[in-house]
Amino acid sequence: MAFAFLEPGPLVDDELELIAPDAAYIDEVLAACQHPLTVRDAPKEAQATTREALQRFLRAAPGGREPGDPAKGYVPSYHFWMKLHGERQRPPVVIAGGIGLRVGTTEEIRKYAGHVGYHVYPPARGHHYAERACRMLLPLAAAHGLRELWITVNPDNLPSRRTCERLRARLVDVIPIPSDHPFFARGERFKCRYVISL
Repeated sequence: MAFAFLEPGPLVDDELELIAPDAAYIDEVLAACQHPLTVRDAPKEAQATTREALQRFLRAAPGGREPGDPAKGYVPSYHFWMKLHGERQRPPVVIAGGIGLRVGTTEEIRKYAGHVGYHVYPPARGHHYAERACRMLLPLAAAHGLRELWITVNPDNLPSRRTCERLRARLVDVIPIPSDHPFFARGERFKCRYVISL
């Protein structure tokens, strides 16, 4: 039976809105990546995010929907960009970050990847955007029948760990990453595993 993506409706929390990734916002994403705070505090992300990389991503997940690949163990995923509205004051960037929701539970998701992945660009940090974005996606996860939501975090990523705590996620354990895992190749050695009951 083919997977059916759902229409989540408006995903808005005050000045934060989750939108489907779109070519119209590529320049805004690049501006967030080239912001001096991103270059200083997240240089790998600043260097890796290029127009070509964003265009490849948009082709792979049109409308923010990535079908997955069962042969490779990939489950279907939703992707959203965090867009800021400046009714009260002009935000430092228009696109504050991104968040994805993987729909399906595998050993890889429970142990290493998690159902939810998010990032917030340095100039937009300090407003709980990751937590707020996660909260907006909880009904969508539940609508797909997920009863638990796994979030994995690097142990030294204290802001992300605080996000999990504010979401009332339970820390299950901290596990080593196998040496043959792609995360190990990029320098990661352990994952904190948090779970939220839906």
